[in-house]
Amino acid sequence: MGTAEDAEWLRWVTKQFGNIAGKDKEISLEEFKSALQVKESFFAERFFALFDADGSGTISLEELLRALRLLVHGDQGDKLSFLFQVYDVDGETRTNTLSCIFGIKVGFGRSEGSALSIRGLAGGSGSIEADELQLVLRWCLRESSVSLSEERLGDLTRALLEAADRDHSGSITFPELREQLEAFPELMENLTISAASWLKPPGPPERPRPRCLSRGYWSNHRGRLGCLGGFTALNLLLFTLAALRHRGLGPALMVARGCGQGLNLNCALLAVPMLRRCLTWLRSTAAAEALPLDQPVQCHQLVGYVVLALGAAHSGAHIANLGRRAQGHGAPSLLWARPGAGGVAGTAPQTGLALLVLLLAMGTFSSPCVRRRGHFEVFYWTHLSYISVWTLLILHGPHFWKWFVVPGSLFVLEKVLGWAWRRAGGLHIVEVNLLPSKVTHLVIQRPPSFHFKPGDYVYLNVPAIAAYEWHPFSISSAPEQPETLWLHIRSLGQWTNRLYEYFQQLESPGPEPKPPGRSRSWAQVALCSSQGSTGLDETRRLCSVKCFLDGPYGTPTRRIFLSEHAVLIGAGIGVTPFASILQSIMYRYRRRRKSCPSCHYSWCEELRDRDMSLRKVDFIWINRDQKHFEWFLSLLSKLEMEQAELEPGGRFLELHLYMTSALARSDVKALGLQVALDLLAAKEKRDSITGLRTRTQPGRPDWDKVFGKVAQEQAGKVQVFFCGSPALAKVIRGHCERFGFRFSRENF
Repeated sequence: MGTAEDAEWLRWVTKQFGNIAGKDKEISLEEFKSALQVKESFFAERFFALFDADGSGTISLEELLRALRLLVHGDQGDKLSFLFQVYDVDGETRTNTLSCIFGIKVGFGRSEGSALSIRGLAGGSGSIEADELQLVLRWCLRESSVSLSEERLGDLTRALLEAADRDHSGSITFPELREQLEAFPELMENLTISAASWLKPPGPPERPRPRCLSRGYWSNHRGRLGCLGGFTALNLLLFTLAALRHRGLGPALMVARGCGQGLNLNCALLAVPMLRRCLTWLRSTAAAEALPLDQPVQCHQLVGYVVLALGAAHSGAHIANLGRRAQGHGAPSLLWARPGAGGVAGTAPQTGLALLVLLLAMGTFSSPCVRRRGHFEVFYWTHLSYISVWTLLILHGPHFWKWFVVPGSLFVLEKVLGWAWRRAGGLHIVEVNLLPSKVTHLVIQRPPSFHFKPGDYVYLNVPAIAAYEWHPFSISSAPEQPETLWLHIRSLGQWTNRLYEYFQQLESPGPEPKPPGRSRSWAQVALCSSQGSTGLDETRRLCSVKCFLDGPYGTPTRRIFLSEHAVLIGAGIGVTPFASILQSIMYRYRRRRKSCPSCHYSWCEELRDRDMSLRKVDFIWINRDQKHFEWFLSLLSKLEMEQAELEPGGRFLELHLYMTSALARSDVKALGLQVALDLLAAKEKRDSITGLRTRTQPGRPDWDKVFGKVAQEQAGKVQVFFCGSPALAKVIRGHCERFGFRFSRENF
């Protein structure tokens, strides 16, 4: 840092100290915990003891600046010295300077005069014993929200001790710790004490290039932008032509007629984004590249808002015209039909008012605050008034039926087909597994005529929960699994919570009879092994609960098998569509690898062209904490074993798991734990957190590094498929646009 930057840093820390410290201008332990943002008191107390140079029980501004100079401005050796003191918890001795103990005695290549002096920092015995290491690792696990058995904790302790204890003395000295950590240079790049905002001043605000100016933005949004532009132009054209046609009737009627023509178009279009079967069919055609099929709900909402705006303007213009006419002749009544008023039998004013009331009610009760706060039935019943709306539109506008005949006929056809399928397709939930984090795994009997693609979703109705509610869920089983369908449903709202509680109270009717002469798929075997390995037998319910399905319906993930390099990103329960896709990929991959045992002829390339174009698949799963990974661990383990068996050392499918509650690898509070986990994973060839061969990474993904690595592999044209929260989707979409990757997000 230069002089100006150092002065700015001092001003920042002084300001933050004033915000944290009490009236006595000293920081107490409780204030220190709050500012440092640590979960457990162990590390806060260790850091506080090291910061409190005079042992007064509080930290002054001078003591804070001294310690922060070392942690923020110090080099790698200074930070390692601090780390060693945190881990060396025994002993009562104090050192005059950290640099005296570690800077000169051990040697960092620095002179005594240039050493950073932090007087009075608490010291230990000068070595880290096994019990000290295990104590600190236990608190590291708690700080990272990782739960491991005492036996596993002992394994971690032994792995780190054996690797670092070069002289086999049974303890780790500072030179040994430094030598061990130097084997992990990626951990030392940005070693920090915490993510607390008061340690460093904020950097200058970045001025990112507007997204709309990037080539990637136009590539990812060309279909949506093209349709939006065409939709806007068509509305303006219809408004202009209708207004000009009635320009002799005054400005109010010109606006009314123009808005009326726009309402003809948009009220007919309202049904189009909800034609799910038609949209699913369109995904298999060339139109999928030009139409925004991935955002049907957003398109429906946009058209709905346009209808409300045009309806309000149309009504306002007619009322203004009536007011102008009333100045000389008296205002005609809006409550009674009269000849010449428009519409069927002069009912235009009355049907118009009724339409406006119904549209306002539908728009109001479709807002998220109504649907997501336990009032879904209000939204459902008010939206059923679309039948009345279209009936009134036909009575109100003499030409509306011409606009409505095609989309209306398709809509009626879809409804009839759906009704017939639901009436004939009464199914039963045959098994329920209540998984961690309130996830309900439903196993539903699959009708022979039910055909779907990986990643598709269905609408589920369970009359025992709510007779009229239908909710969309991704199918988490593969199409190649013939007998059952899987749905994984996380309890987030009123209906999903009632579903979980219903099956919690349900008693299993008895042991499941094994079908004679019928073998189970490897996916079903994986499910059973999951229940046995994670202790979930007591949450398994065999049942026969009636349900109805509507679907299946397609999603953007149908394009995965036509991709060359697919990057699948699931956040939390957003992994469910990828569970189906990954299973199907491995089924197809296994078929691809088959060869004739006699002549060794392989039909791999023929299958690739016809069945799957994939050359590489990266699967990224982001979860909050450890227990959320238990949903699909057995499936992921089976995928790893399948690939190892078919292609030892192959990298066709790579898994990347991230746990956001765990502290970053560069944090002092997690450094030792991450090194121990790396050492044990290398020794046992499996991860201690999940049991997979893939190492679970702490914190959030660094998308620049993730996508940079994907780009360097050059395995083909990259397409990113995401299922998760809208906020994360926005972040990933921005990175995809920067790297030139095509981005698709699952919506329903």
